Amino acid sequence: MNGASSLLAALVGAEVDTCFANPGTSEMHFVAALDAVPAMRGVLCLFEGVATGAADGYARLAGRPAATLLHLGPGLGNGIANLHNARRAGSPVVNVVGDHATYHSRYDAPLQSDIESLARPVSGWYRRSARPDDVAGDALDAVAAACGPPGRVATLVLPADVSWSETTAPVPPVPVRRPASPVAPETVETLAKALGSGEKSAILLGGGALGQRGLAAAARVAAATGAALWCETFPTRLERGAGRPPIERLGYFGEFVEAQLAGVRRLVLAGARRPVSFFAYPNKPSDLVPPGCDVQVLAGAGDDAPGSLEQLAEAVAAPPATPGAPAARPERPTGSLDAESLAAAVGALLPEGAVVVDESNTSGIFVAGATAGCPPHDWLTLTGGAIGYGLPVATGAAVAAPGRRVLCLESDGSAMYTLQALWTQAREGLDVTTVLLANRAYAILNLELSRVGAGAGGPVASSLLDLSRPDLDFVALATGMGVPASRATTADELVAQLARSLTEPGPRLIEAVLPGLG
Repeated sequence: MNGASSLLAALVGAEVDTCFANPGTSEMHFVAALDAVPAMRGVLCLFEGVATGAADGYARLAGRPAATLLHLGPGLGNGIANLHNARRAGSPVVNVVGDHATYHSRYDAPLQSDIESLARPVSGWYRRSARPDDVAGDALDAVAAACGPPGRVATLVLPADVSWSETTAPVPPVPVRRPASPVAPETVETLAKALGSGEKSAILLGGGALGQRGLAAAARVAAATGAALWCETFPTRLERGAGRPPIERLGYFGEFVEAQLAGVRRLVLAGARRPVSFFAYPNKPSDLVPPGCDVQVLAGAGDDAPGSLEQLAEAVAAPPATPGAPAARPERPTGSLDAESLAAAVGALLPEGAVVVDESNTSGIFVAGATAGCPPHDWLTLTGGAIGYGLPVATGAAVAAPGRRVLCLESDGSAMYTLQALWTQAREGLDVTTVLLANRAYAILNLELSRVGAGAGGPVASSLLDLSRPDLDFVALATGMGVPASRATTADELVAQLARSLTEPGPRLIEAVLPGLG
């Protein structure tokens, strides 16, 4: 057994059985070893940012890591944007990065680079395997680090000679995964008293608190104390829909958040970070907590957020249950296609158990409201703000959850960052419907141009935010990568195409043309 084979054996033994790969010469022994380890599913991605984003999407649905296989420093560099998103999501990911043979590094070959400096900013754990006998143990340490809690990106560098050299070392036993830390009873007792003080309070949920257990317990606390209930602007995974406790997300723009939290004197964080403005703006605050508001942490990173909310519910003598969101759907829209009719189409048709991957940006402003009463579904968002996350995350989510329809709401500008994900969806036969929201512009930046105080912008500035001349033809682009595609210019066309795609196996793309939003 060589180092690469021992690595694969260790990963599979630790329940890491999917690898999103874009390999090169340094990784060929890993690739060859896949034939001897059939339990590891290798998924080819045509760009490293697709591989890392897919690993993020897989982790969000599976609750355990996938591996990536990346080629030296440049390959890792190409994947960093979606590793940044995965880090902000708390997604467990195991990166395997190939490197030159140890004795070759001193020759400064063209692909020689400082892999560690690239990896550290997005990795919660980093190691380079020094000997073939170390590889299996290093791999298990990487999995343990990735699983946390909290979930982290773990990066293991595998030099080519360590990969191809033989080892007789046995694969060590898989370490026991550490559970989330319980919250101290004193913390729960203190917050129970504070929430019962009569002051205007709010509870902000994030991370693992946004599953069914955490939401149900938080809704009980809110019912007993009168506290407002919010979730962070960009949740990793939000379980929502009819019968589930309803919750509203904090707004994207700081002014909206200030209005939502106005008058709150106590803000309790359960798996969420303190709310801050996404960007700095002239003469506007970065910290969005109201003046005089006391911020208290119930559960932080690595803590058992759902368990802590259940303890808090008992401490405030909360009712055993609260009503879930009522079942409701909009009517199937007809007529012109715009942001509101698009949202209505999604709300009218979203199937039970769907996974919505949302990178709709400005064009999707009404979709959350239109789907609040749909059958139960999951909602994944852009946690780190690095665009180009949607198509790869949808790909990984579909690999992790076969049998569930993934609906990717993707804006046109963001889609062009990682469009290669469509090819992987076609090759793997994944049940992903992509609604491509084509407004022919970086529309959010047209808003931000004035918000940052840069003025309305002249013709040169406007041209840098415009995606026309020529228009992108997403039907042709998708078809060229093996994904059946169509174009909708009216609400009637979108409804018909979306209804068909949600019942047919395999991937499909619908280009929804939304004029006048740029």
